[in-house]
Amino acid sequence: MSGGSNSVRGSGNKGDGARRGILTGIRLSSLRLRLVVVFGLVALTAAVSASGIAYWLNREAVLTRTQDAALDDFRQDMQSRAAALPLRPTQDEIQRAAEQMGNGSDGFSVLLIGERAEGKPIVGVSDPDVFTKEDVPQSLQDAVNDRQEINAANSVPYHLFWQRTERGGKPYLVGGTRIVGGGPTGYMFKSLDQERQDLNSLAWSLGIATMLALVGSALLAQAAATTVLRPVHRLGEAARQLGEGKLDTRLRVSGTDELAELARTFNKTAASLERKVADMSARDESSRRFVADMSHELRTPLTALTAVTEVLEDEADSLDPMIAPAVNLVVSETRRLYDLVENLMEVTRFDAGTARLVLDTVDVADQVTACIDARAWLDAVELDAERGIMARLDPRRLDVILANLIGNALKHGGSPVRVAVRTDDSELVIEVRDHGPGIPEEVLPHVFDRFYKASASRPRSEGSGLGLSIAVENAHIHGGDITAANSPDGEGAVFVLRLPRDASSLADCEAVGTGDADAGDGGTGPGQGRERGEDDTL
Repeated sequence: MSGGSNSVRGSGNKGDGARRGILTGIRLSSLRLRLVVVFGLVALTAAVSASGIAYWLNREAVLTRTQDAALDDFRQDMQSRAAALPLRPTQDEIQRAAEQMGNGSDGFSVLLIGERAEGKPIVGVSDPDVFTKEDVPQSLQDAVNDRQEINAANSVPYHLFWQRTERGGKPYLVGGTRIVGGGPTGYMFKSLDQERQDLNSLAWSLGIATMLALVGSALLAQAAATTVLRPVHRLGEAARQLGEGKLDTRLRVSGTDELAELARTFNKTAASLERKVADMSARDESSRRFVADMSHELRTPLTALTAVTEVLEDEADSLDPMIAPAVNLVVSETRRLYDLVENLMEVTRFDAGTARLVLDTVDVADQVTACIDARAWLDAVELDAERGIMARLDPRRLDVILANLIGNALKHGGSPVRVAVRTDDSELVIEVRDHGPGIPEEVLPHVFDRFYKASASRPRSEGSGLGLSIAVENAHIHGGDITAANSPDGEGAVFVLRLPRDASSLADCEAVGTGDADAGDGGTGPGQGRERGEDDTL
């Protein structure tokens, strides 16, 4: 097929491509096998049918020709020699006639049965070692001696009858008749062994031809399967590369058959997908750049505003009672806006792939205690952690994760919040459990989504709506994850943080002290840390 010339254009390691080709061939071997089996069965059925018909036709032709020739000669001998015998022949006369008839060119033996006197039968045999009366089937004797009525459809009382039989595993033809008007009864006995050998040779030849046809059909099926499957393999390989993000993958196409049309459709689809992905990437990059630029631009005035609000907060007790509520509102909203900008900057770092780990070997129990103590949560949190559980990770990012998980539990779950630390093989597992109403089932899949609101009636909340999403991003950059579920006993929600105890194997890690000072939002102050823990996803 012309579509079989399709090939993949795109970058890739040749060795990997070869291995993938082998694996693809193995994976699709069942389809190839089915094609070969179907071709083989069709060819075998056709060859066996043709061979069977040919063998049957040849067998009938050979046997009929040999049989007709022998019976015709036997009939003529009976008419010319046996009929010439006297009505009461002597033993010598009937024996001589049998020998003369048996010496003919057709090579059959003859048995003549006559009567030298009433009730005194005599027998003449051309070769008594080969053919005797015991070799004549009784059914044939009865048919030969059966006198038939003379009528319009039958002009003679006796006819020539024949029968195929076996003796010692060899086939023979036995025929018999008797002279009309009185005379001896004659039987002929001819071996069909030569014909059987010829037919066996023919059967072997047809069997060999059938096997050759089967082998030829298998080779043809293999060639056809290769012709059909090669473009399919290439299409599958191209689709795999497209799924891996190699959007410039295309198929070389030649021909006008269905496979070529499929390759053209794939190329059009890939080109359309590449354009749409490029357009979406450009818009996404533009959005991220806008958020990043906006966050940086807002940071400077917000820093100034934060300084002013701190002064106002210090002077709140001396302000006019009518003005103090407004000042407190300005202070809280300014802090909230500052935290939102910081969170947006952290999110843009994750989206841009510029976030880095600053690793250090720490005692996990000390880190959890420090996070809780810095935010004045000691009275509301129960800690179950043994000292001496060491892990190599980014302490600041761990603090961000813990602050968000514990703060979220305190806000939406309720005290007491229990934090348990344990190890599982090479993993560090930290479980944060509250004793609140739990998380609605419809909310569970979205708790880590950005800006997700569990209720449409709460479009605005005290949190930024980014806390849990930042926490899970920090877990991912460590090579870990966070899961959320309701407690089996129905009391509260359970967040489970899993991190590798040693994140040194992760790429793009930096030494202690070289990280971005602005990365993350795990501030150590009580107010700042508490705001990080508050999230609007529940």
